[in-house]
Amino acid sequence: MSKKVATREAYGEALVELGRVDNRILVLDADLSTSTRTILFAKEFPERFFNFGIAEANMMCVAAGLASCGKIVFASTFAVFASGRAYNQFRTSIVYPQLNVKVVATHSGISVGEDGVTHQCVEDVAMMRALPHTTVIVPADGIETKEAVKASIEWPGPVYMRLGRPATPLVYEEGYKLNGRTLKFKVGEAVKLKEGKDVAIVATGMMVSEALTAATGLAKEGISATVMNVHTIKPLDEFAIVKTAKETGAVVTAEEHNILGGLGGAVAEVLVENVQVPMIRVGIRDAFGESGTASELLVKYGLTASDIIAASKRVLKLKR
Repeated sequence: MSKKVATREAYGEALVELGRVDNRILVLDADLSTSTRTILFAKEFPERFFNFGIAEANMMCVAAGLASCGKIVFASTFAVFASGRAYNQFRTSIVYPQLNVKVVATHSGISVGEDGVTHQCVEDVAMMRALPHTTVIVPADGIETKEAVKASIEWPGPVYMRLGRPATPLVYEEGYKLNGRTLKFKVGEAVKLKEGKDVAIVATGMMVSEALTAATGLAKEGISATVMNVHTIKPLDEFAIVKTAKETGAVVTAEEHNILGGLGGAVAEVLVENVQVPMIRVGIRDAFGESGTASELLVKYGLTASDIIAASKRVLKLKR
């Protein structure tokens, strides 16, 4: 996991690749194309790219209209604007009629860094997974991001995809491979990255690489951890989560999001109805972020491999 790639950069590259083979694809942005990396699509397909300026709500409504005419629409801006400023338009104009719009939001979570609380969105997954008929995807790395963008084209209806700002470690090998084995990205199907018997670490987004690092650290102390990448928060892979919980008897979730309503909340809902095992959530504990470097904030808010290791040890005590 030495190489680092920003998921937003991989998104921009994927749009170009897909745009070359499918002219139904249109890309919309709200004056942030250089940051969201939709600028790559704009340069190659200017006639299929539309910049709406600082008018995110209008962008969502136009996306709905284009999708109603048979286009596959990707609409991008920062997560805090896609989920907050344009929520009502996304809800009413896109989700309610179940139109084929893919909202790909970048700069999510506290890893946005120095931009501070106004730009650090830590509640978007909770908002979007509460909407009926809305698919919520959070890729683990740049390689998986490309696969997720491709899969979203074949997946009907509204999609909310959450991407980050900084370059993060690659979890997969080129070609979406794991230990030399080629995988296929399937919406709603979690990926087990590592087998273990003592505790299950269920992670999403940038926290997947931290979970793998944590599992390596735990192994040095004789603790065997399963690591599961939940790239689709909704629909959630309930079967895989219940099966893994039964096998290990203890669960830790890890996300760069508020522990209320995100992955941790989703997993807890599944477990309480199916298998009662001790569980601890690693995430932002019902707080706003603040200005600082991404690395400083991840440490301060408890989003590191060390925090996952500590949570795993605590949950094992509850298990015993």
